[in-house]
Amino acid sequence: MVLTPPRPGISPWHPAALLATWFGSGLLPKAPGTWGSLAALPFAWGLGLVGGWPLLLASSLACFVVGWWAVAIYVRRTGADDPSEVVIDEVAGQWLVLAAAPPEPLFYVAGFALFRFLDITKPWPAGWADRHVHGGIGVMLDDMLAAVYGAALVALIALWGALP
Repeated sequence: MVLTPPRPGISPWHPAALLATWFGSGLLPKAPGTWGSLAALPFAWGLGLVGGWPLLLASSLACFVVGWWAVAIYVRRTGADDPSEVVIDEVAGQWLVLAAAPPEPLFYVAGFALFRFLDITKPWPAGWADRHVHGGIGVMLDDMLAAVYGAALVALIALWGALP
């Protein structure tokens, strides 16, 4: 598998580039957002095992803040508004959705699928943020807003599944 070449303006080894592309997963060919979300899953599982949903939620928020910083540098250096290879926004969003999921593989698969669907379709206000908020915060914000919907849906599915 051949990686997409990084954009000029920033070294692929720069800490902001490593984080923004989630250690190169965003450079994989075709559907970088899906690769980024997939790359987030093992980390989410580990965080969930160590600290449950509180650690996963806190990690999602920390990833949002770190991602904001990394993406701001990445877009400034490359001149690209919302580069497809930047996937730390998918990582933060995926973790937010999975914080609402029971630690079971089936719920992780459902959370992954729901998040990808919502990230692609961008329901309001995610679509608004995608079009009107720019820079590092804009790249990160639309995914987090879509993830709120995903977390709510996963929580509802889990609640429904727990009913007698």
